[in-house]
Amino acid sequence: MPKNKRPVPRKSAVPPQEDDDVLAQQLANAALALANEEGDAAAIALRDLEFGRLIRNSLRKKNDDVLYGAIERARYTDPVAYQLLRERVEEAAGTVALRRENGPEMEINAFALPVFVHSTGGLKEAEGFSDGDAFEQLVESIKQGGLESPQATVVMISHAYDLDEVDAITYSHLNDMVRDAAGSMTEKKLVARPALERSMTGWAETHFGAADTAVELRFLLGFAMKRADDPFYAAPQGEAADAWFEARMERYRAWTVAAGPLVKRCLALDPASVALHFLYQDLFYGAKEQGVAELAMLQMISDVNAALEESGVPAAGVRAVVGPAAVEDEMVMRVNLSDAVGVLLASLEKPLDVAADLRGEVDDVCDALASLGITSAWVALRFGEDGQPMEATVWEA
Repeated sequence: MPKNKRPVPRKSAVPPQEDDDVLAQQLANAALALANEEGDAAAIALRDLEFGRLIRNSLRKKNDDVLYGAIERARYTDPVAYQLLRERVEEAAGTVALRRENGPEMEINAFALPVFVHSTGGLKEAEGFSDGDAFEQLVESIKQGGLESPQATVVMISHAYDLDEVDAITYSHLNDMVRDAAGSMTEKKLVARPALERSMTGWAETHFGAADTAVELRFLLGFAMKRADDPFYAAPQGEAADAWFEARMERYRAWTVAAGPLVKRCLALDPASVALHFLYQDLFYGAKEQGVAELAMLQMISDVNAALEESGVPAAGVRAVVGPAAVEDEMVMRVNLSDAVGVLLASLEKPLDVAADLRGEVDDVCDALASLGITSAWVALRFGEDGQPMEATVWEA
């Protein structure tokens, strides 16, 4: 399962700089200082400016080693600094400001639509995006459905990315992709877009038989250019925020119904042969995180089903203990399944980010177990080095 580490580049990398370690530590220290918010407001503002400058410089120089190195250092130092640094790097990588003389400040960012595709035999990459009309209508539907501002300019890539392709896009590569997209929107002449082309490396090989039931994760990538002060994107403060986000979610749900047939036509020659389950539209890294998390949950559900089938114990007779555990240098969410007399049937794990909302992660796992018929669920504070759950209590939804 992909982790928050630098993707393995598929092309030759930029030669490492001699001071990469120093710069990475400097950036991690800046994140730690901001996370602690020590000093007066003016000092904090200056640190924030320097923090942003360090990130932008690394992106401009395509120095992913500094960015991934800093995030890895913060990960083992302070979870708040780690989350702050990762969020700011992801935002900077996926967003480019466009400033023009005598014009409003514009920005362009990368968004993605994660979708699980159900089919028999699996998708065929060569069949994708052969229906040009469907793709044009799909791009138009993004604004028509209220996913982006009516005043925005939206373009999409006529390719469905698999997780390996998405995972191979580094911070600097994504930043170059956004700049390529900006060029295609603002320049009248047609020129090569190397970063966009380089991102489409082809799907990883699958081994589905012609009659196999397949569930595959794909990402539709797009770019939206709009005024930096467009009120469409300004979420209100306070109690009004909940209603604003709920209205946004309702628009997205309606869009998935209306645009679902177009997406099917883009993915398969026989649209009726596929079924779709959309996750929420988000900026590039948010969408990726959603897809990875849902994929990990589906894998855990599959593993639980396999364990139940192998043991022969009905789900109603199983006791589950859920909690975080450390495996070498990684955090995982562990699920221990036992029978009525306490015999361990299986111990299953899925990746857990150090900055994750533990309560939310536990609730998601326990809800999934309940959907399989496992109603006896306990929550452990954590699993010790001996593998035993500590301070387990009954889970309450």
